[in-house]
Amino acid sequence: MTTEADSTGTLLARGLPRWVWLIGLGVMLSLGLVLFFFLMQATDRWESYARYLPVLFTLNIASALLLLAAIVSIVWRLGLRWRQGRFGSQLLLKLAFIFTLVGFLPGLLIYSVSYQFVSRSIEAWFDVKVEGALDAGLNLGRATFDTLAQDLGTKTNGAALQLSDLSDTQAGIALDRIRNQLGAQDVVLWTLSGTPLGSAGQSRFVINPERPSQAALRQARNLGVWTRIEGLEENASGSARVRALALVPSGRIDSIIEPRILQVTLELPPTLVDNALLVQQANREYQERALARTSLRQMYIGTLTLSLFLSVFAAVLLAVVLGNQLARPLLLLVSGVREVAAGDLGPKPVMWGQNELDGLTRAFAEMTRQLADARNTVERSMEQANLARANLQTILDNLTAGVIVLDAQGLIVSCNPGATRILRVPLAAHEGRALADIGGLSDFGHQVKRQFETLAIEHRDTGIDHWQQSFDLPISTGQVRAAPSVEANDTLTLLARGAILPNLAWLLVFDDISEIVSAQRAQAWGEVARRLAHEIKNPLTPIQLSAERLAMKLETKLAEPERAVLDKSVRTIVDQVDAMKRLVNEFRDYARLPQAELSALDLNALVRDLLQLYLSENQTAPVRLQLDAAAPAILGDAQQLRQVIHNLLQNALDACEGQDQPEVTVLTQFNPNSQRVRLIVRDTGTGFNEAILKRAFEPYVTTKPKGTGLGLAVVKKIADEHRARLELKNLEVNGQVAGAQVSLSFQTVASNDKG
Repeated sequence: MTTEADSTGTLLARGLPRWVWLIGLGVMLSLGLVLFFFLMQATDRWESYARYLPVLFTLNIASALLLLAAIVSIVWRLGLRWRQGRFGSQLLLKLAFIFTLVGFLPGLLIYSVSYQFVSRSIEAWFDVKVEGALDAGLNLGRATFDTLAQDLGTKTNGAALQLSDLSDTQAGIALDRIRNQLGAQDVVLWTLSGTPLGSAGQSRFVINPERPSQAALRQARNLGVWTRIEGLEENASGSARVRALALVPSGRIDSIIEPRILQVTLELPPTLVDNALLVQQANREYQERALARTSLRQMYIGTLTLSLFLSVFAAVLLAVVLGNQLARPLLLLVSGVREVAAGDLGPKPVMWGQNELDGLTRAFAEMTRQLADARNTVERSMEQANLARANLQTILDNLTAGVIVLDAQGLIVSCNPGATRILRVPLAAHEGRALADIGGLSDFGHQVKRQFETLAIEHRDTGIDHWQQSFDLPISTGQVRAAPSVEANDTLTLLARGAILPNLAWLLVFDDISEIVSAQRAQAWGEVARRLAHEIKNPLTPIQLSAERLAMKLETKLAEPERAVLDKSVRTIVDQVDAMKRLVNEFRDYARLPQAELSALDLNALVRDLLQLYLSENQTAPVRLQLDAAAPAILGDAQQLRQVIHNLLQNALDACEGQDQPEVTVLTQFNPNSQRVRLIVRDTGTGFNEAILKRAFEPYVTTKPKGTGLGLAVVKKIADEHRARLELKNLEVNGQVAGAQVSLSFQTVASNDKG
């Protein structure tokens, strides 16, 4: 474990110093770059490098041989290392082989294609057909120009014959006619000595027109006609033209005058001239490059060969360098991994170098130490967790309440025996299924899932971490069978509480409160019956009518003091009878509340309509209205909700009596996340004490001297019919009760359709 593999310098420099290899590598790389630069330059300006092509080729070959020798040396040393069985030799060989393939195969492919391309391209440049085509083009151009010159000479000679019998003055006048006949640009009549006698065309506007050479004039005199093509030279300025000179014969035998020469100048077509020049230039460049084609091909091929060897050398060298850098720390890592795999998490040796792989050995040793500590911690935690799980399971098994754990999709994960006992369904056999899929628990399952989905939204908006709701389950059908003490066609009342666990699972805790509800209901009904039996002995209407009739009969027969006593007594009787009638009516409304008929209802419009009755000046407190215009329609029974709003407003107004700044506020709020509309009635009254606050919705619980305690009970019953959430709380300012608030949260039509 403590031995280290040979370094890269040891492998490369065995027998030679490391700096020799580094210098050699730098020289070869520099030479390769210089050769590449010369190649690119020679491609565009080969004329300047033509004499250096053999030297560049020799340098290419020498560089390639040096690289080949270096590659062979590295490969030989790798093989020797592998035969000695040194650690990392196989890795080095694999890396060398892989990098060689990566560098050599694509390079070989490119080299082969480039070699064929260069060879065939250079040979194609100097193809025999190309050379023959260039010669034919040159000959064709010369023949064309000769034909034009010959034709102009013939026409000029004919024109000279026309001037033979004319004098100098007459001949000068006839030059315009001759220029038009020949289509020439310029016509000049010269003497043999070079004196102009007349001109037509461009020379007419020149004081001293361009004079032909004496040699040309003599040839024209001796031969009769002389022609020449001018402007085809590369350094020639202006357009190309054909110039013809013809001797004008004398028509008079005795005339002793100096011989005259007719000059005609005709410009050549520009297209013909340009093509001729291009063919001439191409032929010249072709002949120049043909002389250096062998050297140029050797230059290209030698550079390509150098590139191939350079890529292979770089690949092998890179493999050796990386292999040696990896071998040393990998030796420790491999041994350490084997020990960890065998379960040994003891201290591991490390390397203290500055590179990342040496740091990896230190990180591996630190990780091994942390794993050992973590394993010990996990073992202790597992022991504690097993103990806690056993304790928790014992507690859950002995709880009278039912506990069900659901996943985020509402599927049963686990349950306790209490849940099976209360629901009378073997829930353990239904793990992995939803509550809604179990016979007899469909409605219960859907409602629970809806409650948890709403809780998730409200937890994000308001921070509420739980919900509590009572449920009524039919026990005459399905798998939920009635207990012997419960009559058929009755319901099972559950008080359920839900919360979201840290792992996003759902925790449902519930208990059977059917007996408690039944006892409370029986107690309430017994109390009502007791009061009715105690307070209502005779029919109320005959009492009221008899008292009123007695007052009518005696008021005219009694004196003023007696009449006052009679009126007061009759009024007392009538008021008490009305109070008892009101008690009976409220009891009837509570006991015989019809089932709600839910339909789409505009809560804002209903509130606005009802508040017209409470906006008069005779009210004990002003009523302020704040309606959310964005609130959608809810599911509700208009008649029952009217009764709810009446009860809440009347309770709020009664609570504000005697206050310094009485005020009642009615609000509607729409929560787009939960898709629910809240109705809030807020007052600045005395609020509720703690005892009343906990039992406010029970029958006959009231703080009013004249109240019956059935108002909020009716509100609670109507809220349950509407599946609305009913909340009651005191409002505090600086720690002091400053009023009360009652809120109902209703489902919207849209959310009910989705549900």
